[in-house]
Amino acid sequence: QVQLVESGGGLVEAGGSLRLSCAASGSIRSIVVMAWYRQAPGKQRELVALSRGGGIRNYADSVKGRFTISRDDAENSVFLEMNSLKPEDTAVYYCNAVLQELTTAQLNAYWGQGTQVTVSS
Repeated sequence: QVQLVESGGGLVEAGGSLRLSCAASGSIRSIVVMAWYRQAPGKQRELVALSRGGGIRNYADSVKGRFTISRDDAENSVFLEMNSLKPEDTAVYYCNAVLQELTTAQLNAYWGQGTQVTVSS
């Protein structure tokens, strides 16, 4: 089994910063993609930032220049540095990993439990 555990959410004023962390544990052979998604009340879950092999990183247009995704492959971890936060960044942030487990050749996607980020105006 694989688990993703997030931390680092909270309440911050507009213009402030937060750093989210996510650690994957369990029977992991390799991680192909690690990403952050978010879901605001009444809205669909959306991709915020994604990191995959070769140092490739993708960002939603709404966070480009403000958010930075990084990984520590030795620790199966991914981080999201969020700067210049805006009230519209308020959402539950979810960690996602696409990985290969030790016991199977297929790739599976896993989600963390989510962490609340609230930005006050």
